[in-house]
Amino acid sequence: MDTVRAFLIDSNKLFREGLKRLLDDSPFQIQAEAGNLREALGSVENGLKPQLLLLDLQNGGDEEAEGMRRLRALLPDTRMVILTSDLCTRRLANALEAGADGYLMKDLSSDALAQSLKLVMMGEKVFPTHLAALLISGRVNGNGTEMPVSRKGLSQREVQILRCLLNGDSNKMIANHLNITEATVKVHLKSLLRKINASNRTQAAIWALNNGIGGELAGAGAVAAAANQ
Repeated sequence: MDTVRAFLIDSNKLFREGLKRLLDDSPFQIQAEAGNLREALGSVENGLKPQLLLLDLQNGGDEEAEGMRRLRALLPDTRMVILTSDLCTRRLANALEAGADGYLMKDLSSDALAQSLKLVMMGEKVFPTHLAALLISGRVNGNGTEMPVSRKGLSQREVQILRCLLNGDSNKMIANHLNITEATVKVHLKSLLRKINASNRTQAAIWALNNGIGGELAGAGAVAAAANQ
């Protein structure tokens, strides 16, 4: 992988210094830093164009959510990853709404962090499964409109693919695991997204969690769902 220019936004200077050292031997190089979203927006408005945003959320408030949306509007082609030490469904909801590509814990090992960031740069979305499940549970309590799997008319193969999505598998990995072609995987994905009324792989994986379709890593690892290109 070629060098990726990253913009790190975090109020903790010690953490910023530590993360730079942690990523020294990876393709991800910190191009610029900011202590908060206001500073970050100023840098971007002055012409900074990173390939990757690494952002810590402080409080999950409306102002923070608006700041993320503005960053996304200014940098539509830049990947956005939230780094946090606090598991908070409100922050996850804000991140999803702002178009974040990942939501990662700060205590990840250097290898796990680098691998997750590589997935994001490949067009995948990486979120903790247990947070996604909590978020969806809250939504379902509000409307109760989801139908059981049997009512959706999913085939056995489509259920298998949903489980693969929960395990963070790419199309190639799914194809190898199920002994089918990548083209066939894409056909099944298109069909199951239509059946469950999901617009992308992340929504499909979260729907699967809510409907009791568990992957091998569900509740312990991360949902890595590639957005349709």
